[in-house]
Amino acid sequence: MEQHALLIPGAPAAAGSLTVTAPYDGAPLAELATGGVEHAAHALATAHKLYRTRSEWLEVHERVAILERAAGLMEQRKEQLIRDAAAEGGKPWRDTVVEVDRAIDGVRICIETIRSEQGQVVPMGTTAASAERVAFTRREPIGVVVAVSAFNHPLNLIVHQVAAAVAAGCPVVVKPAEDTPLSCLNFVRVLHEAGLPEAWCQVLIAADRSAAEALVTDARVAFFSFIGSARVGWMLRSKLAPGARCALEHGGVAPLLLAADADLELALPAVTKGGFYHSGQVCVSVQRVFAHRSVAVAFARSLADAAGKLKVGDPLDPDTDLGPLIRHAETDRVHEWVTEAVAAGAELLCGGEKISASCYQPTVLLNPPAEAKVSTLEVFGPVVCVYAYDDLDAAIAQANSLPVSFQAAVFTASLDTAMHAYANLDASAVMVNDHTAFRVDGMPFAGLRESGLGVGGIPHTIADMSIEKMLVIKSAAL
Repeated sequence: MEQHALLIPGAPAAAGSLTVTAPYDGAPLAELATGGVEHAAHALATAHKLYRTRSEWLEVHERVAILERAAGLMEQRKEQLIRDAAAEGGKPWRDTVVEVDRAIDGVRICIETIRSEQGQVVPMGTTAASAERVAFTRREPIGVVVAVSAFNHPLNLIVHQVAAAVAAGCPVVVKPAEDTPLSCLNFVRVLHEAGLPEAWCQVLIAADRSAAEALVTDARVAFFSFIGSARVGWMLRSKLAPGARCALEHGGVAPLLLAADADLELALPAVTKGGFYHSGQVCVSVQRVFAHRSVAVAFARSLADAAGKLKVGDPLDPDTDLGPLIRHAETDRVHEWVTEAVAAGAELLCGGEKISASCYQPTVLLNPPAEAKVSTLEVFGPVVCVYAYDDLDAAIAQANSLPVSFQAAVFTASLDTAMHAYANLDASAVMVNDHTAFRVDGMPFAGLRESGLGVGGIPHTIADMSIEKMLVIKSAAL
């Protein structure tokens, strides 16, 4: 079994160790050294000293060169990156291939962003008071970045947080999810090998919650990037030091509208993929399908047929469609929620049972009660609910009724229906004739209300991790 030392230069001896296991079968994958409060303090002291020493800052061309080499190394090691991410996170092989390709492209988006977005000209001379002046901005790093990441995309999310920090010129300390730290370690080692000095990107495998909290709430943190549960994210945000900025990315209970004129042949594979991809462990996974009564039952049964044909099993098998849930407790929880909904009147069209301690059948429920957990909370499991509606605006009102809001979708052949849904759905993005989980890494990606704070997407994250510093020059020659 692989052994991994602390990636905190000059840190004290490790506080303990963590054994990483595969969620599918519990096989041990690696043993990692862990750090406590003193390691968090040491990492922050190192990062803060770098930031306060401007002569040590990495020039833009240096960052570009490091990221270019990193993308090349990732291409060379793609097979191992795929294997480690699939094994530790349980996402099926074919979907993990897509994740790794996206992560490599994400590094390249970082390069494109810092090559093309370095500041702006600020208009002057438009009033008498601003005459004889010229002004412009340029971007500088905001300071020390602390990134806390989630398990469900263990490589690509790290790229969104860590590669963005490197591109912005910020020293970064990252705490990966304890279930999936290997992909993070792989990426950070790639950065170091590509020429990034080790002190510019450090990894804390937290020995306990106090170590993680000490890392996040320290006054030396300028920007906090969090991807994970709303309960933890909002709690940590409340404890940030004065002046610290943050971005939070949580989950939603994504609604998808199916109009009476929807192309069901187009919608069926999209909803199947958007609802059951990574066993539903995606923050914008299709969870609530509001289908016009004229098509609801037929579509729900077709969806159940499609779900029943999906292969559930070993994520390292290239033929697997759905892998395990990340922890056995999550499998139990999903089963409890499904059982509760059926007992309250939902019609179970397929699934509804555990396959093993780690795997759950793809499940389709028809008309679960509006107050059931599967209707009001993020399932984060392979469960899709279909609700029949008669009035589109009533369906939109139900879709908007929760305290969470992220991405939404509508299937229709009518431009007017699509635009009505876009105008009235509470969402940061509305997909027309596609599922709610569509994402490319350069687009804005934002949870609203309790679903998050700020805007993700690599260019937006780099901007958040930067300040635009203005220079105003007064000259009679202007």
